[in-house]
Order: sequence, then C-alpha cells, then structure tokens
Amino acid sequence: MLNRSSRLPPWLVKPFGFSATIHELKKKLRLRGLHTVCEEARCPNLGECWSQGTATFMILGDVCTRHCGFCAVTAGKPVSLDPEEPSKIADMVNLLGLSHVVITCVARDDLEDGGAAQFVQVIHKIREKKNDCSVEVLTTDFRMQRKAMEMVCRARPDVFNHNLETVERLAPRVRHRAGYRNSLEFLKRIKEFDPSMTTKSGMMVGLGERLGEVHQAMRDLRSVGCEMLTIGQYLQPASGNLPVVEQIEPKVFKDLETAGYELGFKSIAAGPFVRSSYHAGEMAWNLNE
Repeated sequence: MLNRSSRLPPWLVKPFGFSATIHELKKKLRLRGLHTVCEEARCPNLGECWSQGTATFMILGDVCTRHCGFCAVTAGKPVSLDPEEPSKIADMVNLLGLSHVVITCVARDDLEDGGAAQFVQVIHKIREKKNDCSVEVLTTDFRMQRKAMEMVCRARPDVFNHNLETVERLAPRVRHRAGYRNSLEFLKRIKEFDPSMTTKSGMMVGLGERLGEVHQAMRDLRSVGCEMLTIGQYLQPASGNLPVVEQIEPKVFKDLETAGYELGFKSIAAGPFVRSSYHAGEMAWNLNE
C-alpha cells in the first residue's frame, strides 16, 4: 500500500516545463502586483494549470503570519493591504476569460477581520467585471471570528473551501494556530449561516497518518455537511518543511475516493497530484450533473 523509498516512484514524477503561455501569464501578474498560490506554495501542477491559462489567486499579500510545517509560503510580518487588489484580480479574471476562479490567501492574523473584508471586495469586483465566472474561496479560519466568517459567506461565493489539511493526531505538528476541531466548527458555521452554501475541504496524506484516521477525518467532514473533498500526496516543498513520511500508491487514493462517495460526498478528487484548487472548476460543475 505504501512506498517508503527515498526516491520518487513513477506516479510522483511529473514534467515541470515553462511554455511561452506561462511566461506571458507571469508577466501579466507581475505588472499588476498579483500573487498566485501556484508559485508561492511551489505547486507541482503549476505548469499544467498555467499552460491552460488558469491560476489560483492569493490575496492579502505574499507574507503569512503563520508558520505551518507543510507550507512554503513566506512567513513573517506582512505589509499593508493593497486597496486596488480586488479590482486588479477582477481585471485579470476578465482578461483570462475564466469561467471558474479560486481565491485563496495568506493568513493575516494581524488584521482585525483576518482579511474577510478583502475577500468580500474581491468577490464583488469579479461579479461586476465578469458575472458569468463562478467564484470559489479558500480561506483561513479567520481566528474563528463569527463576524468575519459570516461576512464572506454573505458575499455568496459559489464554493466555500476551508482545508482540514491532516488528521486530528497530526494537526498540532502540521498546522500553526489552526486546530482540527476549529476547522470542523468553521465548516459547520458556514452551513449554519447559509444551508445552501456548497462547502469544500482538502487533506494531505503521506505525513504519517494511519488509513483509519483518514477515514475518520472524512466522516468528521461529512458530519458538518461538507460536500466536496480533495485528497493529495504531501510533497515537501522545501528543506525546511516537514519531511514526507510515506508515498501513497494510486490505488489507495482510488479507494479513498470510493469510500468518500459512499459517505455521501458529492464531488471528490483524490490522487498523488491533487491539490485544493486542482481542477476546481470541474469539481464544482460535477455537482450540477
């Protein structure tokens, strides 16, 4: 079931090329001072997604106030928010002709609302500029502030994503200032604010979790009404991040996907290179099929 070799197995080898399209997209992002989680988190799918002219935008700057063990985003003291960021992102969404966009962020525990108001502005600006584009948000826990959570929920994103990241036993080591139970409570509250809101979450495997713990986490997510789930292999983005404990074989992901549908999830993506926003549009559209 598991591969513990220090060398990457065939299913974890992925070409990483840069086409002219990718370079052009980078140029457009830089001109607008925008950031993508694709770059900041060193996502292995960057080449594939960017070649298709899509990206996941990261708002609130590129410096995070948390120091999670799995994440390569720079941690430290952030700069002030860019008030033009929502308009810039909306312009970029329109320029790229996107039909589904994912908006995520760095953690901004230095802000009173954790950045919730900026999320609201981004959603509104995208809808003003390109109202046929569905909007998915992937947020932090906003320090569990109900007002901040509800503010973003009331802006009516098409999908509200908040990642559980890992199993309960490993959460204290993997996540910083974020708790397993808090994340479940967060997703539960979103459903309380708006029962019709589609909620989504994501997990990594390969950090030393047991298979039974993954199944329990899936049951926990369903217990708070979560409808969409992504499960992917954790890959160490930099030497300072947590090491990979196990390389999970493709069959295990397939079995987890099957188990998830049996639990009642409406849309699941599980595989070695699956990430929270990987093929996010297709997952969202699957809900309506």
